[in-house]
Amino acid sequence: MNRLNVLLVDDDTINRKLIIALLAHHKDLVQSITEASNGAEALEIAEKNPSINLVLLDIIMPILDGKGFLKSFRSQKKNSSTPVIVLTTDDSQKNEALNHGADDILIKPIKEEELLKHIKYWTQGELKE
Repeated sequence: MNRLNVLLVDDDTINRKLIIALLAHHKDLVQSITEASNGAEALEIAEKNPSINLVLLDIIMPILDGKGFLKSFRSQKKNSSTPVIVLTTDDSQKNEALNHGADDILIKPIKEEELLKHIKYWTQGELKE
């Protein structure tokens, strides 16, 4: 399996640093992590970097929120198979995020085991309980 080039989109610097720290222990799984602080910045990064093969996305952000990002990102055929896992504190956003094209939702605070299990499922087809 190729290692992942992750696009991490969250307006909270602390949340981004936490996810980066969690994934840093898994260099066999993750090759690179590119950060964006809002959906508009993430769209620009995704356009310039076609090697991105996983998006970890917050929903509530300034400038362009996660739902706006999903709408634009999914409107491009080349992004149709890129897994997008939403990481949010707002459980009520779950159905709306899925309807906008998210593949999965995890509720913050994120636990390392849960994050890895879901990443592996969407990128390798593994879901081990």
